[in-house]
Amino acid sequence: MKIFCLKSLRALALALLFVPLAASAKWPDDGPITLVVPWAPGGSTDILARLLSKKLTQKLGQSVIVENRSGASGNIGSQLVARAKPDGYTLLVGSMSTHTMNQALYKHMPFDGVKDFTPIAELALVTNTMVINASLPVDSVAGFIQYAKARPGQLAFASAGLGSTNYLSAAMFEKDTGIKMTHVPYRGGAPAVLDTVADRTQVLFSAATQTLPYVKSGKLKLLAVTEDKRSTLFPKVPTVGETIPGYELAVWYGFFGPRGMDPALVQRLNRVTNEILAQPDVIQAMNHIGVVLVHTTPEQFSGILKRDADRYGKLIRELGVTIE
Repeated sequence: MKIFCLKSLRALALALLFVPLAASAKWPDDGPITLVVPWAPGGSTDILARLLSKKLTQKLGQSVIVENRSGASGNIGSQLVARAKPDGYTLLVGSMSTHTMNQALYKHMPFDGVKDFTPIAELALVTNTMVINASLPVDSVAGFIQYAKARPGQLAFASAGLGSTNYLSAAMFEKDTGIKMTHVPYRGGAPAVLDTVADRTQVLFSAATQTLPYVKSGKLKLLAVTEDKRSTLFPKVPTVGETIPGYELAVWYGFFGPRGMDPALVQRLNRVTNEILAQPDVIQAMNHIGVVLVHTTPEQFSGILKRDADRYGKLIRELGVTIE
């Protein structure tokens, strides 16, 4: 009887082992795939997700439908995916802020940005710029630091609110340089840009998608980008880190599924996604709005995710920033 039970248990274990493999082999034949975007329509995340959904539909032979579920700084849509079945039919185009910053910002989080998701691929980097009002008599990061040090508290930086990447970029800048500025929060990036143009605030760290039109019209000065390397889109523009060694803030978008997805399915999605990101029309469309596409393995993206969650979580706690 014991031998029979032991054999039965082994058979059951083997059967369960092959269930995910069988499920992933037939994926996506069971119906449409939902691609959740935790932000409102029209932004660069949404534009990228809709390009990705169109191309995935063509490659997989199954409808991939974008669903915008905005609110709570990306937490509402991300939570929906965190709680979904890990069967490949509910996926997420998420952002660096939701997965590496919110855990430290919010006292009560409905998910863990690292542990509750399966990283599929890093998708893109959003060129993050440091711009100042055109009236300021400086033309470099070093010149701005010198100018600000001579006027402690007199210069104001705009942001889309506490905890936004705008805020964190400026707070890091203050911390690393020892300057003191006044923080002016807004309800979103658009009004923050407009008030910097109007000289109600003097400096802003924000995506090139928002700042470049005003740089081109001469209303803002572009001093630097915040990534660790110069942008391929603006190779003549220095990084902040060239003046402040170690300074870096890279705003990325990533492709996720719920925790526990079958590794074979993850690898398949990663391969197809990287093929899409290499297509010239996709590259051109995203470069046009200041977004640079990247190519990673799931393992590489997992490392980036964990590194940034540790780094920005530590910084946010040091700054003492919390959101109810």
